[in-house]
Amino acid sequence: MPDSFQLAHRAMQIRHLEQAERHVVQGARHIAEQEERVADLARQGHDAMEARKLLNNFYSSQVLHVEHRDRILKELEK
Repeated sequence: MPDSFQLAHRAMQIRHLEQAERHVVQGARHIAEQEERVADLARQGHDAMEARKLLNNFYSSQVLHVEHRDRILKELEK
């Protein structure tokens, strides 16, 4: 039977997983919104370079969010 430390550690990991899942969902929403902004700017003939740079930053951040979530899931599987 797990001791109280192990139970507390697992509970903390689950809280971290919940937070990481929120970050993944929020990141996906930010990406979708920014993709729409880039498309709108391009459609209207505006320079979308800065909007694309921000979108690329969102893509990079999302990779980190997903990797973090996956690390927590892997740790919970042990």
